Formats: sequence, structure tokens, C-alpha cells
Amino acid sequence: MRTHLLSLLAIGLLACGGSKKHSTAPPSDGSGSATTAETVAGGDTNATGTEPKADEPKKPGDAGKFDVKDTDKSARPSQGKLKPTATEAAVRLFVVDKENAPLEGIAISLTAPDGKKFYGEETNAEGFTELLVPIGQSYGLVYLSLGGKRDVSAKVDVANKPNLNLKLTLRYKIDDYPTSLVLENVEFQSSKATLIGDSQSRLDVVVEYMTHKKKVRVQISGYTDNVGDKKANKALSQKRADAVRDYIISKGIDAGRITAVGYGDANPIAPNTTPEGRQQNRRIEAKEL
Repeated sequence: MRTHLLSLLAIGLLACGGSKKHSTAPPSDGSGSATTAETVAGGDTNATGTEPKADEPKKPGDAGKFDVKDTDKSARPSQGKLKPTATEAAVRLFVVDKENAPLEGIAISLTAPDGKKFYGEETNAEGFTELLVPIGQSYGLVYLSLGGKRDVSAKVDVANKPNLNLKLTLRYKIDDYPTSLVLENVEFQSSKATLIGDSQSRLDVVVEYMTHKKKVRVQISGYTDNVGDKKANKALSQKRADAVRDYIISKGIDAGRITAVGYGDANPIAPNTTPEGRQQNRRIEAKEL
């Protein structure tokens, strides 16, 4: 099944002190106060959210910041249900594509300096989600993905002010990405299906994704190199795929949402003529169904 990868499209700040690019703010209901801004990470801006100099190379991977200092620009969106408190700000997020059309089903997290994560529900048909976070901190905003890429897409500075509403607009473009993704650093004991090393930490990323993308179904595929008996290799690949599935289920994911298939030495991604190639072929892949 064809899936999509979200990659950040560079745009400018909307809030006071940002770039000159403006767009219509999402609707509000007149209660509370909020700041409206768009992400600044990407090829048209540098890490500080300012336009790069003519001779300065653009850095598409840089994480910019939302300008959230001006807190009296607009009211809480009518979609907002959460109420800010004396210690928590309500962060309202609108995710749109390059044509300003809302993107549904996007999962977002904000990570505090101490590593604690905060999640909103998947964006709805209007591209909207919201969450509460403690005030007076800077958060890294990331988009959850099955592939596990966790680069910070933008920084969100939340002022140390009570009853604070923040309204942010994120613009994305959708790029195709491979239907199957190799889960790097998922390793097993030699000739066994016992997970070792940092495998569980890597699989926790899949657990996180499936936890917050509640309708996603995933297939886990196991592969081996071509050394040894083909029948034995296929059986081992099945056991390893089952071990990965069992771990994910043990973390609370419904068993009906994840399947496991062993393919043995089929579909190699590298030559089996070198140790390095054989190591690449001994792998676990995941894909959305």
C-alpha cells in the first residue's frame, strides 16, 4: 500500500516580528488570547527564523522557532476544547499542505527539556489538534513516523504566563517514501530469535507511532541472508518477525493491528557475497497496510 512521508516545507513567521508572509488565521471564538505563527524550519529560513543572507547556504534540516512572544493577537480557535490553566498552556495546531488544505491523521509530539513528551490526538478533518503543556519552557516539535525519524522540526517557546493559548499553523508537503522501511538496530542472537542490544528501544518508536496513530495497521517482515538451508532460514525469519510482533503487542498494541511474515533469504537488498552485504540482508522491515 502506498504511504506518505511528511517533510517540512519552509515558510515564514506570521506573528509580530516575523516575515512578511501572512495568511488568514484559523477561526476563533473570542475567548482567551493566542499567538498565531507558522513554522520557520526548512530551506527558506535558517535556524533563527530569519531570512538567510544571499551568500549563506540554505539548510533544509535546520529547526526554526515559532515566534510566540506576542500573546494578544487572536483568540482561542473555536475547535479548541482544552482550557489552559495557571500552570499549563493550551497549544492549538493546524497542519496544512502547500495549498493550505488541511491534513488529517497527523500525529505530533512536543518534548520538554527534561525529555518528557506531550501528545495531541491525530489531526482531524480540519487539520486541527491540541494539547496542554507546562508553561515557561521551550519544546521540540516532531512528527511521529513509522520510520522513526525524530528530527526536531521546530521549537516552540511557551511563555511563563497563566491561562495562555497558543495557535500555530504548520505547512507541509507530502513526499512519497518506500512502502517498506528497514528497522535499523533491531538485532538478534546468532541463529536465534532473541532480541539483543538496543532493539527494544528501536521498537519502542514503532510502539509510540502505533499508540498515537490508532487506526494504523503494520506488517513486520523478517529476512535472513542466504547462508544455510533455505527452509531453516525461512523458519528463523518467521520466528524473528514473531518476536518483534510479540514485543510490540506486549506494550499494549492490539494484536489485530500487527502481522508478522518471514521471507527467509528472499528479496535481498545487498549482495550476499560479502559479510557486510549479508549483514544488511539479515533485517526486519515494517510497512503500513
